[in-house]
Amino acid sequence: MENDKEIISDLKGLVNIVNDGKEGYESAAEVTDNPELKALFAKYSAQRTMYAQELKSHIATHGGESTNDEGGLLGALHRTWIDIKQSLSSKEDAAVLEAVATGEKAALEKYDNALEDYVEHADHIELLRRQRAGIAEALAAVESYQTVS
Repeated sequence: MENDKEIISDLKGLVNIVNDGKEGYESAAEVTDNPELKALFAKYSAQRTMYAQELKSHIATHGGESTNDEGGLLGALHRTWIDIKQSLSSKEDAAVLEAVATGEKAALEKYDNALEDYVEHADHIELLRRQRAGIAEALAAVESYQTVS
């Protein structure tokens, strides 16, 4: 039972960060005038919605529940998507891309921490690896736009 509590806690933390990412991408899409960036941000926002649902399913498997659809208020050290809202006020794509990249790096760190405990997360390790790869892909896409702008 204690193991399930730890697993649920870890997965809820991941739900928080993917929901923070979803909100960050939605905010970024709202402020950019670049249609390519709008499409990119919408794509990754939808991806984060899917990731949250997958994680919530695994939380339920372990006897827990997550009703979070908006990200978390706690754990700001790991969820730097809040910084996006501050950066967005400039409406400069470079600032938006930098803030998004910062958020993605925080998400990767959170996933890396969960993946370190292979035994505890064995029943959903492939899900975590797949989601982490998707976040790394998103970061690479964002960084490719940073070099262009």
